[in-house]
Amino acid sequence: MRIIGIDPGLARVGYGIIDEIEGKKIMLDCGIIETKSTQKEEKRLVEISNDLNSIIKKWNPNTAAVEKFFFYRSSTTISVVQARGVLIMTLGKYNLPIKEFPPMQIKLAVTGYGHSDKDEVLNSVMHELGLSAPPKPDDAADALAIALTGIYLK
Repeated sequence: MRIIGIDPGLARVGYGIIDEIEGKKIMLDCGIIETKSTQKEEKRLVEISNDLNSIIKKWNPNTAAVEKFFFYRSSTTISVVQARGVLIMTLGKYNLPIKEFPPMQIKLAVTGYGHSDKDEVLNSVMHELGLSAPPKPDDAADALAIALTGIYLK
């Protein structure tokens, strides 16, 4: 199984690609799709879709895991929800099954505790994937945690 994990955002979308072969989890790639705040929002959304298209074509995942967005009062809420919609639409274009997980469920799946802090999640991701250095930036590490959750909660 090859899974892509996605941490949605407008300025930065984290992604992580993991292969699971006979129970062993191997990180193939991780990084971010970054858009500039100086661009119009519609251009940023197109850039997110185009970049995700390239990642999917390169790695050909079988499934996807995406963090669910919880509403809160913020000036960026609508923009992040729109970016998440573009991500879901792009994944759907490739007929990828999509699993969605709220933050607490991701923390619970990777650390065993739903209120874990960022460092605990990062340490669990590094341990599970056998990484000697933390994935950078944080959005990419979060995407790997999301992908692992998709593997654990098949």
